[in-house]
Amino acid sequence: MKHRILSLSLLLALLLASTLPAFAAEDPIVIYYTNDVHSYIDNARDDAAGLTYSRVAAWKAATPGALLLDAGDHLQGTAYGGLDQGVTITALMNAAGYDAATLGNHEFDYGMAGCLAAIDRADFPYLSCNFRHEAAGIPGDTVLEPFALYECGGKTVAVLGITTPETITSSAPSYFQDEEGNFIYGIDGGSDGRALYAAVQSAIDAARASGADYVIALGHLGVDPSSGPWTSRNVIANTSGLDAFLDGHSHTTIEEEFVTDRDGCPVLLTQTGSYLNAVGKLTISTDGRLSAELLSGEDLTALSPDAEVQTLEDAWIAEIEDRLGQVIGRAEITLDNFDADGTRLVRRQSTNTGDFAADALYALFDEMDMEVDLAVMNGGGVRNGTVTGDLTYLTCKEIHTFGNVACLLRVTGQQILDMLEWGSKGLNAEGTAENGSLLHVSGARYTLDLSRPSTVQSDENDIWTGPPTGKYRVQDVWIYDRDSGEYLPLDPDATYHLAGYNYTLRDLGGGFNMLKDAVNVLDYVMEDYMVLANYIKTFPVDPDTGLPTLSAGCGYDDIHGSGRITLLQEPHAEAEPAAPTEYLVRPGDSLWKIAAAHYGDGNAWRILYDANCSEIASPGLIYAGQTLILPAA
Repeated sequence: MKHRILSLSLLLALLLASTLPAFAAEDPIVIYYTNDVHSYIDNARDDAAGLTYSRVAAWKAATPGALLLDAGDHLQGTAYGGLDQGVTITALMNAAGYDAATLGNHEFDYGMAGCLAAIDRADFPYLSCNFRHEAAGIPGDTVLEPFALYECGGKTVAVLGITTPETITSSAPSYFQDEEGNFIYGIDGGSDGRALYAAVQSAIDAARASGADYVIALGHLGVDPSSGPWTSRNVIANTSGLDAFLDGHSHTTIEEEFVTDRDGCPVLLTQTGSYLNAVGKLTISTDGRLSAELLSGEDLTALSPDAEVQTLEDAWIAEIEDRLGQVIGRAEITLDNFDADGTRLVRRQSTNTGDFAADALYALFDEMDMEVDLAVMNGGGVRNGTVTGDLTYLTCKEIHTFGNVACLLRVTGQQILDMLEWGSKGLNAEGTAENGSLLHVSGARYTLDLSRPSTVQSDENDIWTGPPTGKYRVQDVWIYDRDSGEYLPLDPDATYHLAGYNYTLRDLGGGFNMLKDAVNVLDYVMEDYMVLANYIKTFPVDPDTGLPTLSAGCGYDDIHGSGRITLLQEPHAEAEPAAPTEYLVRPGDSLWKIAAAHYGDGNAWRILYDANCSEIASPGLIYAGQTLILPAA
């Protein structure tokens, strides 16, 4: 039975006329839901019972009157989404019979134009109560309808969309701006969450006033503490009138959890995990009780996949495999981002895939004979699980799914310091928190003191506005000097050439606003997966296979990386200033700056060499404001 969406303008007339299809009043209401599918359409290839859109479609068809909803992040994630910017994914969702979706942050990965195009080609409505037009910093009307109404089981159900305010930085702020850098789109959030809560409450109240018997939030917010105060639990606790919250964003498996709202009423919270590993089923019984369960592909074995949807799936999978299936190398080691327990590491610490991705960027510009001092790769852009054996273009797309483009900037040492500091924001000493902006490096190494609190400054959109108000967490930053073949301490006043992807360096993705005034040297050089593919081809060729091979000893043996990021997680004593040491210095002599390394909080230097470049037997600490005196020549 096809549901019809009630427009606000015709709502009253339709309700009075009772023209909408509905099932019998004694039937329960059934809502199927997915979240964070990330274009994983080929699950059935490796597992005969794996979930696919064709099986989800069959499931919905077997339940007359059921709704099918998605809580965001479906257009991007694998080559199946990236190679046509989600066009085929939308076609699959249309054919599967989705009734509504909300925008996840990754629906914006193809730019604002790509996001709006996806909305236009969908046969179902996208909903969001907090994605707005903006002018001169003042929020305007919502870009999309905040909610839609459906007649189910003799009741009116409102489905209310919510988009995470983290979208602006996790996609790219420039997508929300005009050519002059003025924001023309915004997402209600507020540094304290109040703007988000107000937008949701306003939509709830409007849905109730429109005759909704039940209000179901379809939100892409998640439950990660680092997403506070914008999590689904935060929203439930600060609003009233929701019956259930179908969540996404944090990739969390929550079958059924009841969270108390502002008025003390229970709200059912549920989330399916990710990658179409499960489909949720929300049931509202005839007596108004709500329950949820998560169903796997094994629960669908009695149903044949929908033929139309499966034909689309099979054709697109075959086309992508043909395009990207060519073997270009081999890995005798294992690249990964997860430990043996399945914990994702790449947003918390070094991984060998993070090192590998940063090295590929460094090598790209080095091979072009461009001056490059370091390269950075944000942890959120490294998406693969275990990678070993044959390497293909498709393998590279599994590592980098976004289609970002390499670029080269000229920056100051201070910008590098602030960039690394921003990347540590949200990480904790316990090692349990994540930050997709954590920067993996090539041509550099640094230490993060996670025992110190992060005091870096940001605005309500989580965009960098200034350095930390307290001490830097970042210490001992060293940059590789190709002329000497040694690592030298970062000089905040010096100029460096920084390689990365435009998402982070040019589009301010992740909120890296300290780079907004950096000088662009070269942009739009090469797409991310091709950067990896070209790097793979530089490895020694195995004479037996004829393939470039990442073998043991290549620098990527340990999934925990090669030690480029050192984490200090236990509180430690601050270094005490040494007694002033008197040396004789020649006017204008600055060799000490070249030979010195940052120490502690950056206000002190450990002096290693004298003016003759001879090592000092007992180097002391020279603090800012003290006179540095070197031995006479």
